[in-house]
Amino acid sequence: MIDFELTEEHRALQQTVREFVQGEVAPHIKEWDEKAHFERSVFDKMAELGLLGVCIPEQYGGAGFDYISLGIVCEELEACDTFLRVAMSVHVGLNSLSVFSWGTEEQKQKYLVPQAKGEKLATFGLTEPNAGSDVIGMRSVAGRDGDGWILNGEKMWISLGDVADHFLFFCWTDEEKRKNRDHSGMSCFIIERTMEGFSSGTLHGKLGIKAGNTGYFTLQDVRVSQANMLGQEGEGFKIAMFSLENGRYTVASGATGVIRAARDASVAYANVRETAGVKIGEHQLVKQKIAEMEADYQMSHLLWLKCGYLKNEGKPSAKAASLAKWQATIRSEKAASMAIEVHGANGYTNDYPVERYLRNCKAAVIYEGTRDIHTIMQADWALGLKKEKQARVTLPAYKSIEAKETAA
Repeated sequence: MIDFELTEEHRALQQTVREFVQGEVAPHIKEWDEKAHFERSVFDKMAELGLLGVCIPEQYGGAGFDYISLGIVCEELEACDTFLRVAMSVHVGLNSLSVFSWGTEEQKQKYLVPQAKGEKLATFGLTEPNAGSDVIGMRSVAGRDGDGWILNGEKMWISLGDVADHFLFFCWTDEEKRKNRDHSGMSCFIIERTMEGFSSGTLHGKLGIKAGNTGYFTLQDVRVSQANMLGQEGEGFKIAMFSLENGRYTVASGATGVIRAARDASVAYANVRETAGVKIGEHQLVKQKIAEMEADYQMSHLLWLKCGYLKNEGKPSAKAASLAKWQATIRSEKAASMAIEVHGANGYTNDYPVERYLRNCKAAVIYEGTRDIHTIMQADWALGLKKEKQARVTLPAYKSIEAKETAA
């Protein structure tokens, strides 16, 4: 049975994140956004609160909470600004959970522990200049070199790409399978910024998420040992799909935060702005917009909660993550647009946060699978053309679940 009530620990975490963003980020986000300034110190403070390892077990330096906690953190962070949640998506959802689930004990100690503690920032390299939704089209390769590998390739549109310390690098390790577009020829490696042959840069001129770092990185004859391969040779595609499912969950919960922020900003404005001698909140069509935002928030919130519940139970959750991501992101775009309309001309300026919400939320409709990809996926599941696979259980124990069992 699904329990819709958050535990005391969940509520305490929620309050902690709210206080953090209000105290450390909200007073500065307008300036950071205007100047496209990436404030690295914010992540040091997130690390102090345990947020960068929120759902990683304590034995690996994390806080040991569950997937619902990860969703709560993402929703609260993005209700302030998207750049915060994006960092959680790539650092925790795409990288750390993958290293925890597929890595050797040696890899967990070397990479996961400092990531969970927030001593190192991590990201994920799958997208390339000519390969996004078409993962099979990627060109990065790895060739054997004695007891190691030589890696070459370029990754594009990488969040934290020019500031992260650790990277997951997906590439072809079987040329014949690459020619046949057989994804079992893909593998994944853990890369460090300090490796010889690694270089990166920052992408400029973005529409939104200007306070976040988005970049690219290139590997030119980077030599790594076999110990840097995550999982087994040929498991790269499986790892990528596992990672993206976790990423979609974080994007969904974060987009829900945008909807809430747009609703709250609209309610606050509608209660003070007057036209025709009354507050605009008394006008029927303004009420309609706010009502739709409320409905979209509640639906999106329930969708990511259901996904988190399935993940906590170790049940298949790919379909739920896809649906939550698809619906929350398109509804966040709708909510942000309506919020600007509620604000009228004022909403078209950066004197109010709603124009930033609209600029920021557009990216989420594209990454972690475009709305078109998720539409097709959901149709295929409904038609029986696609089957869910058994989940790979990642978090064997949760503080919240243990607390409930103790209370019982």
